[in-house]
Amino acid sequence: MSKLENTIAAVTGLDEEAMKQAAARQDQLTKPQGSLGVLEELSIRLAGIQGDPFPAIDRKVIIVMAGDHGVVAEGVSAFPQEVTPQMVANFVAGGAGINVLARHSGAEVRVVDMGVAANIDDPAVIDRKVKPGTDNMVEGPAMTRDEAIACLEAGIEIAEAEVDAGADLLGTGEMGIGNTTPSSAILTVFSGVGVEQATGRGTGIDNGALNVKREVIRRAIEVNRPDPDDGIDVLAKVGGLEIGGLAGVILGGAARRVPVIIDGFISGAAALVAARICPAARQYMIASHVSVEPGHKLILDELGLKPMLFMDMRLGEGTGAALAAGIVEASTRILAEMATFADAGVSEKTGEESSKQR
Repeated sequence: MSKLENTIAAVTGLDEEAMKQAAARQDQLTKPQGSLGVLEELSIRLAGIQGDPFPAIDRKVIIVMAGDHGVVAEGVSAFPQEVTPQMVANFVAGGAGINVLARHSGAEVRVVDMGVAANIDDPAVIDRKVKPGTDNMVEGPAMTRDEAIACLEAGIEIAEAEVDAGADLLGTGEMGIGNTTPSSAILTVFSGVGVEQATGRGTGIDNGALNVKREVIRRAIEVNRPDPDDGIDVLAKVGGLEIGGLAGVILGGAARRVPVIIDGFISGAAALVAARICPAARQYMIASHVSVEPGHKLILDELGLKPMLFMDMRLGEGTGAALAAGIVEASTRILAEMATFADAGVSEKTGEESSKQR
């Protein structure tokens, strides 16, 4: 079997026994049952992911993938394509938003060239370039099916390398001028929502450009007729190189039983692709935040994921994933380090009464 097929086959369900034990411990900790809300839910799911009633997060890595898009020729972005390699250089220099927030949360950042339309000669950038930008999807497929699979397998291999090096929490991030356009197209195809609902202003385009963007997406879907039941077909016809790479990261993490934090709208589109290719991978996804890009909430609803943060963010880069990484780690520390009623000599009945009062 191929790398992709082997990875899909390796994604299994969560460990129910580990989850049961984690849930039982949560109910014995010195607090009213359920009073830490999402932190409790997260710790229990992490137990199921890791197969350990005491899950631990020791090494967090945000994988930022960059790629360009031929569809920018249609006037769908407020910024020129030259910004993509410029921002890659900024990531490497440590000056971008993702760098600041990753340092704050204790996460490492990996920068990957999946398809930047410029030569990037920097040893700090992982070179997995499939092609120098997608083709213009209003004129035909954004990439071939083989290229889409190459993106997915590159993402899988990068996730595997990070896990082999000790990562136990992965986060997704991206950079690519014009990439909200394929993301909106992916959402439209998979969910069946209207283009108007799925499409926002991205980097801040005006009303005229927004109308152009929506029409471009309609034309791309009409020209390519992507099959909503075939995640690879959708990725190839109306997707992006970095979107495919991130979908591969999600699949690779799931196959290795490592949770993956999903960032914003573009990362969400990658999660949709991953979930369509391998539905079981959803169990390994953690939603960090909900973007102000209108399609992001629709993506999370489609995936059945609940975001932790409501910050009115729309930068991408993995910034939401970096912020949420600390919360994910905190959930494991509560489970492992908080005293039980028996440990602390606190009456469990008092805890139950406190819960009723609240």
